[in-house]
Amino acid sequence: MTEMNNQGNSRRGTFGDTVSADLASGRAVDLAELYALDAVTEAERSAIDHYISSAPDAERATFKERVRQARETLAETFTAEEEPPSDLFARIVAQLPAQGSGNAQAPDAAPAAPLHQPAPVTGGDELTAARQRREERRRPAGARRWLAGVAAAAVIALGGVGVGAYVADQNDPLNQVIRADDVREASVPVSAGGTATVLISSSRDAVVVKMNGVPAPPAGKVYQMWLIPKDGSAPVSQGLMDEAALSKPAVVKGIASAAALGITVEPVGGSASPTFPTVAAAPLST
Repeated sequence: MTEMNNQGNSRRGTFGDTVSADLASGRAVDLAELYALDAVTEAERSAIDHYISSAPDAERATFKERVRQARETLAETFTAEEEPPSDLFARIVAQLPAQGSGNAQAPDAAPAAPLHQPAPVTGGDELTAARQRREERRRPAGARRWLAGVAAAAVIALGGVGVGAYVADQNDPLNQVIRADDVREASVPVSAGGTATVLISSSRDAVVVKMNGVPAPPAGKVYQMWLIPKDGSAPVSQGLMDEAALSKPAVVKGIASAAALGITVEPVGGSASPTFPTVAAAPLST
């Protein structure tokens, strides 16, 4: 099976109060979607650019690939004549409920939109104004973590179901995985070309699969997804992906007993068991 691409594996954990803190703690790659969706200030963008320019080759390549994928998804979603709306990110954020559901308490919860409501500056107190500007630039750790999740969610959603469908139902399986507190992301190469990005959530017992730049299967063939059990028993089919389905995210449930998600090329209609070697495999357990 294909080994997990360690450089593409990222767990969204605790963010610092500033981009500088995130960069210092080695979280540059986790900021890629925010960077691609222009959800950072000019000062933050400059700091990221400066860091990436001297980052290790593998880290720099991973960051640039994630930015490229995010921008490519946006470009493919809107026609050449129609520029992506300048308020795209704000629209998605505004229509999402506050992170967390039920009795779960979102850390450092912030209003959905706007994320910051500036307090009025009274008189000519320049020190007060400077402090206000500083606070407006800062995002609490919880809000930054939430924004990163929303940015990734926007990219995945735009790649297949569109903004309207994405914001229509925050309780559908796709969004439950994307917004889970324990979601972790990985990218694995596909032998035919391109990559498969997976978002894994143990708490939701599910994984979201998104193919990126993967060519259509050969004539008379389809891609078939499998869960590979931890106990070594036979792989269990999780559905087919033809050319049309490649652009859409898929949700695979019941991953608790699985060691990995595998993808093979099978005859149209699928197979009862894998008949070809895997073209991609993503470990699911940590």
